[in-house]
Amino acid sequence: MRQQKRRVGFRAIAYLFTLVVILYVTVFMNTPYIVYQPGSASEVAPMIKVQNADKDEKGTFMMTTVSASYANVALLIASLFNSYSEVVLKETRLGDKTEQEYAAEQVYYMNSSQSFAVQAAYHAANVPYEDVVDYLYVFSVPDTDNQGQFQPGDKIISVQGKHIADPETLSALLSTSKIGDQVAVVLQRGGKEIKEQVTLVEVKDKDTAAVKPGLGVVIGAVQKVKPKVAGKDVSFVDTNVGGPSAGLMFTMEIYNQLTPGDLSKGHRIAGTGTIDADGNVGAIGGVKHKIVAADREKAEVFFVPVKNYDEAKARADKIGTDMKLVPVSTLNDALEYMEKLPVTP
Repeated sequence: MRQQKRRVGFRAIAYLFTLVVILYVTVFMNTPYIVYQPGSASEVAPMIKVQNADKDEKGTFMMTTVSASYANVALLIASLFNSYSEVVLKETRLGDKTEQEYAAEQVYYMNSSQSFAVQAAYHAANVPYEDVVDYLYVFSVPDTDNQGQFQPGDKIISVQGKHIADPETLSALLSTSKIGDQVAVVLQRGGKEIKEQVTLVEVKDKDTAAVKPGLGVVIGAVQKVKPKVAGKDVSFVDTNVGGPSAGLMFTMEIYNQLTPGDLSKGHRIAGTGTIDADGNVGAIGGVKHKIVAADREKAEVFFVPVKNYDEAKARADKIGTDMKLVPVSTLNDALEYMEKLPVTP
């Protein structure tokens, strides 16, 4: 009787162990793959605040996204039964970056696209403006000695009590110190202020290869666009989305709020594309997934960069959407199309 109970006990333990292993392998074990799928088509109006805005908008402008998930085994299995899934190796997305560095880079690109969108909209609406550096942004922390103090995505608010306007100003400030000296650095991380005493490390000038003191981080400057006339300020709320591809749709919404009348004319307008200060629209990735996202939200028109049109058209034909694809290479192309579009009944 005891032996039979032991066998039952051992069998239960074996089953439990097997279940734990299966659960770990399918849910928690990392794989070298990423699964891309259609993301969202979201209204951009709630993401933007325009001072003294014209709120006459009966339709909507929507940005579109791609869902990218670092895959476990369960997600890989599920993707086999999803015709819209695309499985790729992580390295095709990350290159030589870590996941944290890639995420920080995408946030920087989103911030830059917002600045460009404001510039392009101001230019189209004849609002004079100027660019100023808002803050310095940490892309990566290659020096291992300072990895405990900096993280990718940190904002550098001040160094030695001074707001730093650009990387050149930072370099000039640190040049008065020596390698091994400590400097006071104020950071912003996750909305919280962090104060650090950072030991300066040896860095090489990229142009001259000369050795100089530095923070041991790779940084970039984030620009802020300020109107030269009162009452036209533009700001953004946190979108929780990275990358530059919402630039065109941000610009159209900002322009609509800066100018009288309803540019949307009551229609549901989606799209994608980078933007620069001159209003040029650039190609993006994942357009085939964005087409599906826009169709799910019943978009009537989808603005697509000219270079992405063939891929977008192929996916639109495959899903049988009634959505009108409009290839554009500039903001003006999109504005002219909207001006000719009839007002919805």
